[in-house]
Amino acid sequence: MRDTFIEELTKIARNDPNVLLLTGDLGFGVFENFRKEYPKQFLNVGVAEQNMSMIAAGLALKGKRVFTYSIGNFPTLRCLEQIRNDICYHDLNVTIVSIGGGFSYGALGMSHHATEDLSIMRALPNITCVAPSSLEETKDATFQLYKKKGPSYLRLDKSNASYDKSENFILGKALKVREGEDVTLIAAGGVLQEALKAAESLEGSSITSRVLSMHTIKPIDEDAIIEAVKKTKGIITIEENNILGGLGGAVSEVCMERNLRPLFFKRLGMRDEYSSVVGDQDFLRNHYGLDHVSIATHVRKLLSDI
Repeated sequence: MRDTFIEELTKIARNDPNVLLLTGDLGFGVFENFRKEYPKQFLNVGVAEQNMSMIAAGLALKGKRVFTYSIGNFPTLRCLEQIRNDICYHDLNVTIVSIGGGFSYGALGMSHHATEDLSIMRALPNITCVAPSSLEETKDATFQLYKKKGPSYLRLDKSNASYDKSENFILGKALKVREGEDVTLIAAGGVLQEALKAAESLEGSSITSRVLSMHTIKPIDEDAIIEAVKKTKGIITIEENNILGGLGGAVSEVCMERNLRPLFFKRLGMRDEYSSVVGDQDFLRNHYGLDHVSIATHVRKLLSDI
């Protein structure tokens, strides 16, 4: 996803000198071509993410279209006050890019596990929050966030899902990547690949799964959620994030405010805990019950309990 993002941003910068990329002393190999081709559109601010956010706000006030970049929690939680007070309050054209969503940097421990960012960033007024699931979604999201006015958060993953795309990517509109009638699996980010594997395995038990890539957490696609409640028996959300306030919280809010009651509803994610275990992304998904085997097990149990 990281490489896809910078490839698309390079194309955008070629035609718009107002596009600026700021990094917190990271991504040198990835940004090498961008830096050489557009030296006046690239700035390494050093290990100073709070300053990076304030610089981005100042540049945006002067008409620039700014992208800030760092890994895990560094471009978000480390400088939350600056994002809130400087970028979001003034509704500025700044996209905060975090590479390393969820357990992407699993071997580096909880300081590098981004498992609260979706909840926290979603709570900020004016901001659009996007967690693409595939490389193609990443490309489309980068371009559409560039065209969109106002602050945005782009959460990129080390993993990515692969599926046959039949719908156009539109911010705020979920992508239906698989049809089914028994359960709806709603995922954000690369963990969509686990939902797709679960859906495939469930077919052997004659269970059909609707799978949605809810790439935009805010604004969330209410129509897709309403349709899922009406046309399938229940909903399971999957996210490499705390279940409090993240994707699962957003989906449940839509259901409750619309007085919709699926036959079952389950949020899969971090259950109000820190990811204290160290390991690669696949290992951590398995440990915290976000792998395809765990998802399929939940589906079978919830359907049997109806």
